[in-house]
Amino acid sequence: MAKKFGLSYKYQLHLHYLLFYHLFFSLFFTWYIVSFGGDSQGYWRLGMQQVLIDGEETWMKYFGESTTFILWLCYIPSKILGLSYLTGNILFGFLGFIGVRYLFVMTAELFPLNHKVLNIPLFPTIFYMANFNFWTAGVGKDSICFWAIAWFMFAIQKYDSRWWQGLLAFFFVYMARPHMGQALIGGTAIAIIFGSEMRREYKVSLGVLALFGTIYLSSHTLEVIKLDELSMESLESYTGTKMKNLSSGNVGSGVDMSNYPLPFKVFTYLYRPIFIDAHNIMSFLSSIENALYLWLSFFIIRNWTTEAIRDMPVFLKVGFVTFIPVTLAFANSLGNLGVIMRMKNMMMIYFVLFIFFLIAYNKKLRYQRFMEKQHFYQRRKAIIAEKEAAKNQV
Repeated sequence: MAKKFGLSYKYQLHLHYLLFYHLFFSLFFTWYIVSFGGDSQGYWRLGMQQVLIDGEETWMKYFGESTTFILWLCYIPSKILGLSYLTGNILFGFLGFIGVRYLFVMTAELFPLNHKVLNIPLFPTIFYMANFNFWTAGVGKDSICFWAIAWFMFAIQKYDSRWWQGLLAFFFVYMARPHMGQALIGGTAIAIIFGSEMRREYKVSLGVLALFGTIYLSSHTLEVIKLDELSMESLESYTGTKMKNLSSGNVGSGVDMSNYPLPFKVFTYLYRPIFIDAHNIMSFLSSIENALYLWLSFFIIRNWTTEAIRDMPVFLKVGFVTFIPVTLAFANSLGNLGVIMRMKNMMMIYFVLFIFFLIAYNKKLRYQRFMEKQHFYQRRKAIIAEKEAAKNQV
């Protein structure tokens, strides 16, 4: 795939490094979950207490959205083939790596220039971030969602020829986390309708299709998350319950965000845990990444231009538009830093790539203006030299 997209040998090597790096995190993920616990083991061993099967247990009885879908995926390799939990983490982790590969290839192909922080190039360094790799390296919804969203972005970049891949990817996103599928289809419609990549007559058709799909999926999504209606009261009740369950009660990484104003909730979601919040090795490594996110965020205003937004790759427009409502929703419903680290992992990479593109694009413009000035002065100097030579001949 790297050769097909014309990546340099250096970046081909980085993809090999990332494969083994991701494999290491599958091993580390296994040790971490076995040592400290987590839903992942319950998925693989089909021991999730909230899923009840009537009558004889069969594969298709697990088919459904959210938790049941992951159990359905795990049934054959775990129950029938008898593969170990470690093998399951490697299999799911490999899907996570494929998602990394999609984003890596598109970044290498479509970003105009690189950028350095503390003399370290952002690309491909951002793909080696520990928290980013950890939550996509094991059995669970996180690996499936990250892989499927990245696959969807890869398809939407060339939607005219890869539309069928987009449909398959969307199926996995929606089945694993219906609310993420809902946000994804809405973000895609907005990004393409208001973008400049599609002809006007197609935009009308897409708008009607997206509206129909959003209305149809909304009712189903509300049913899955057990809300009677889409209203502020029901959403506040739902997020309030989530906040209570995921707050500081018996969880070491809990944060009581119930009384935070919205800007503080968003800040907590995007940039915490910080170093003083770190209570284990993963939260410490996440703190380093969050410090990078915070530093890069200061570059948004300086580098925000209409030209950069206009020329941004389609996948990045879709990713960023989807990132905004997902961030607002999760910032209002999560009060546990461990859960925040997991949930933001699906979309945070698109926020980072969005800032990276703004910086790289304007860096390219500044370089082009510099070269134009250089060319102008060189041409002017040559003209003056010609006039001097002509005058001397006379």
